Amino acid sequence: MSEKNKVVKLGQLPATAICGNDISSSVLYVSALSIISAGQYAWVALLIVAGVLHLFRKIYGEVVGALPLNGGAYNALLNTTSKHIASLAATLTLLSYMATAVISASEAMHYLHGIVHALPVVPATILLLALFLGITIMGIGESSIVAQIIFIFHLCSLTLLAGAICQYLFNNGLQIFYDNNHLPVMHGSLKMAIFWGFSAAMLGISGFESSANFVEEQRDGVFPKTLRNMWVVVSIFNPLMAFLALAIVPIPEVNVHATNLLSHMGRISGGDWLAFLISIDAVVVLSGAVLTSYVGVTGLLERMTLDRILPGFFLKKNRRGCSYRISLLFFMLSVSILLITRGAVEELAGVYTISFLLVMGLFGIGNILLKVKREKLPRPERAPWLSVLLAISAVICALWGNIIKEPLPGETSNLFIFAEYFIPTIIFVAIMLNRIALLDMLLQFIEYLFVPILKLVTRTNEWIREIIDRIQAQEFVFFTRGDNVANLNKVLLYIKGNEHTQKIKIVNVVRDDEENDLTKQLDRDIEFLDREYPEIEIEFLQLKGKFGPEMIQELSKKWKIPVNFMFIGSPGDRFPYRVEELGGVRLII
Repeated sequence: MSEKNKVVKLGQLPATAICGNDISSSVLYVSALSIISAGQYAWVALLIVAGVLHLFRKIYGEVVGALPLNGGAYNALLNTTSKHIASLAATLTLLSYMATAVISASEAMHYLHGIVHALPVVPATILLLALFLGITIMGIGESSIVAQIIFIFHLCSLTLLAGAICQYLFNNGLQIFYDNNHLPVMHGSLKMAIFWGFSAAMLGISGFESSANFVEEQRDGVFPKTLRNMWVVVSIFNPLMAFLALAIVPIPEVNVHATNLLSHMGRISGGDWLAFLISIDAVVVLSGAVLTSYVGVTGLLERMTLDRILPGFFLKKNRRGCSYRISLLFFMLSVSILLITRGAVEELAGVYTISFLLVMGLFGIGNILLKVKREKLPRPERAPWLSVLLAISAVICALWGNIIKEPLPGETSNLFIFAEYFIPTIIFVAIMLNRIALLDMLLQFIEYLFVPILKLVTRTNEWIREIIDRIQAQEFVFFTRGDNVANLNKVLLYIKGNEHTQKIKIVNVVRDDEENDLTKQLDRDIEFLDREYPEIEIEFLQLKGKFGPEMIQELSKKWKIPVNFMFIGSPGDRFPYRVEELGGVRLII
């Protein structure tokens, strides 16, 4: 295999960076969401989420270890259930990636707009989506380099922010943290506060499923390490940032800075320069989440195309081994959603939330089915039954919380928004899955509708053709005195232009005792006219007798040709009969 076409396999850091940018970017919003929902117990809810994610490490490790193919939950269900059920997981994963790409790109440009106020957000979002389309098309190797730079910069920024806040607390004390903890518990009880905080905090692990969607591009043994690394990042930074936020920001103030809480924390602890750095970090890491979406969706749709759910058209690769048509399709879908929402992509959060949680739940179900139906299939590790059931229960709990969550005034419920995007997508997938049956139904409908019409048209055509044939079957006669080829040509031109026929007899009458030297010449002339008028059947006859009314009547009866279908040239002065005596013979030359 040449170096140009050699398949790039990712090591631990590149693979972790690609999927880690998505999951680690959650720290920018999940801290605020958790505090708004759980108050002073937000960091506890985030620690519980870290525990749930630890359970999913084993679940993903078992399934992907047994079935190391791209596709994530789709691959797990495809090998344990049916293609129809697996396609449900694929549809949800696709929706999750689309929502992630559009929301992340839009939020990144909103952060940048806060720095560069003249920046138009929607065009800049489209430009960012196009930029990462280009990076993706360049290949997985180039994409991983960009992802690593973003990932390392993000971790350094968070570490710097945490250090600055610790220094601030050392100098100013923990009074705000004490004040926050003495506020009334939200939702009336600790249990409900943890429930709502946990439901919101589960969004902090979105992106964990991405590594399973491009496992084929990773080196052997790298996949479980990506799961471990993502778990470590989420388990440290998400609860830590929520805890530190409660230590320096009063809870009522969190609502005001919900969209830029970390940069606000940077301004409090380090000044404007740190707030600026965190804003730049938000732009960069949210852009990295867009790259994660491109890489993940490419792996997923490649697998679906190989399974003939999508047209084989999408499998075309460029010289760098990238399925660029899939990337281009994803770009167009993302831009269309951005334009449909007119840049107000907040409603996509409902699609993002429910689809992501359903994908996680379906992956847990795929693990159970793998245990039951594929027990003997080798796998590097096994998730205990209790862990799997606890993980699925946790996802169901978070899903239920996000479904029943009351929307803010003027907003639509998450479930309704999710249905708006899910139903058209699943209908398209269902059409592709059942296209043979649908095409067969269409064929039967066309036959039912048009075959009777076709039969009627065929019978009508045959009837009309028979009428035409009967009309054209009428034979005509021209009596020649030995006319030259020019005169005979005039006869045929007249016949062709004025009469409905394909047959003509050219008759030359000679007396019994008369020598006719024109026979050979007429034969040659008729042969020439046959070639010139292939559509007319010409028959040459030389009859002996006396041309006159008696012969005309006799030939008319014998050939069953009416006299008015017999022609002669204009007679001369010596012609012994008047025209009317011939019984209706027509003059044509």
